[in-house]
Amino acid sequence: MADLSQEEWAEQLQNDDNAFILDVRTDDEVEEGYIPNAKQIDIYLGQGFIDELQKLDASKNYYVYCRSGNRSGQACAIMNSIGIENTFNLEGGFMNWTGEVVE
Repeated sequence: MADLSQEEWAEQLQNDDNAFILDVRTDDEVEEGYIPNAKQIDIYLGQGFIDELQKLDASKNYYVYCRSGNRSGQACAIMNSIGIENTFNLEGGFMNWTGEVVE
């Protein structure tokens, strides 16, 4: 897992042909807006969250975000523990995101 600044995360994502954007926020938070092409899996689903993660392609590079960067950091650690090695946490989360947003 790597914690990346907003600028590093956006730049690396833009140049990554194997990228997968993962939003671990709740449905209510996603309704406020999200990063384009993100797949949402709510970390608060508990075992359901892990079940959904296990369906993902472990060969992808996962760019993970939440509201503030805390839950996405936890999600990256969980992903690493089940064999998904390439995870990148968005420091500061969506509330500090200055890139493109779908509302």
